[in-house]
Amino acid sequence: MDLGIAGRNAVVCASSRGLGRACAMELGKAGCTVIVNGRDKLALEETAHAIAGESGAKVIPVVADVGTPEGQRSILSAVRQVDILVNNNGGPPYRDFRKIDRQAQLTGLINNMVSPIELIQAVIDGMVERRFGRIVPGSISRVARGSASPVSLPEWRVQSPMPM
Repeated sequence: MDLGIAGRNAVVCASSRGLGRACAMELGKAGCTVIVNGRDKLALEETAHAIAGESGAKVIPVVADVGTPEGQRSILSAVRQVDILVNNNGGPPYRDFRKIDRQAQLTGLINNMVSPIELIQAVIDGMVERRFGRIVPGSISRVARGSASPVSLPEWRVQSPMPM
């Protein structure tokens, strides 16, 4: 199926393994240039090689922590413009919520709410100007734990100027 996204630049955050990697693979197969990222350089290089080999796509690996401003800048500067943003980041280890202390809660909030908002803020104006953009919000690691269906992941589309 032609998704109409061939030739677009897709940033898939936290994509060296798991569902982020699977999303990056499918975007590569759809003809996108794919920016993959993760903190583990060896895993990221293996992922980039696998995606490029299977999809034929141009894959740009960026070793960075998407939860930090420096990491976000590194990821976003890998291409001139971002057309598709998959906001993914691993959450805290799955455990009884009564055992999660304040610092772990704040870290989870930064990684899974603040950082995605910052990334959207960084790319949305260009998407509106070009009248094209796709943003897939949320940490898709929740899918792996069974709290969401992969087919129910929301997608935000930017195709026309927003009313002022």
